[in-house]
Amino acid sequence: MAIVTPEAARRSRAYVRVRGPDAGDYLQRMVSNDVLAGTSCEALLLTAKARVIAPLVVWRRGEDDFLLLTEPELGEVVRTHLTRMRFAAKCEIELEEHTSTVVFGPGDGIPNADYGQPAVELLDDNIPATLDEAELERLRIEAGTPKFGRELDDRVLPAETGVIDRVVSFTKGCYPGQEPIARQHHRGKINRRLRVLELDDEAAPEAETSVFYAGKDVGRVTSSVAGLALAYVRVEVPDDAELDVAGIPARLHLPS
Repeated sequence: MAIVTPEAARRSRAYVRVRGPDAGDYLQRMVSNDVLAGTSCEALLLTAKARVIAPLVVWRRGEDDFLLLTEPELGEVVRTHLTRMRFAAKCEIELEEHTSTVVFGPGDGIPNADYGQPAVELLDDNIPATLDEAELERLRIEAGTPKFGRELDDRVLPAETGVIDRVVSFTKGCYPGQEPIARQHHRGKINRRLRVLELDDEAAPEAETSVFYAGKDVGRVTSSVAGLALAYVRVEVPDDAELDVAGIPARLHLPS
């Protein structure tokens, strides 16, 4: 019987180890999700005003041993911030070196929900990559997953990203940024949200390109590939709206 090779892609990452008797309690007080509820979760490291410092995947490797996966440019940012805020917590915080591969389909590994289909992330494996970086980026955009430096920056509230249910626990204890996050959640009103746009002519508009509806500026593009884009769009724009992005017809991509 032929062996079927799974679809897989390399995923650029930085890795920060938090290990020691207070590691779990410390991370529980510092990030937006419940790191003690399972073996892994997505979370945000936030300022007191709920601006994103770094998106994280928190993997509990052992009782007092956690590995934080973040964007490649944010490893030292995360390490420095957690070290500065550690005070009397008994844990070491250091960078580690690994490689990550996203493998699509069910399997053992760190769950990865960034690409709109079941996938796991494996560290330091030998599985050959069958998808390149551009193909992985298309899957991310089509799934509507925000990326730091594109959809996540100091202009954006976490509630606007559409992934708040994945990265925030509303039942665990306090953490920096909790009050504005909770206030926004219970108030239930945002002015814009992240949407996927379908574009004519295989266009790929640049980031910060304005999105127009009925002659009014209603949003901005954050990421794009041929024929698809992510954009923050005002919530009053109807789902069937005909949009204009730099003279290119566009429409909101609705889940099937």
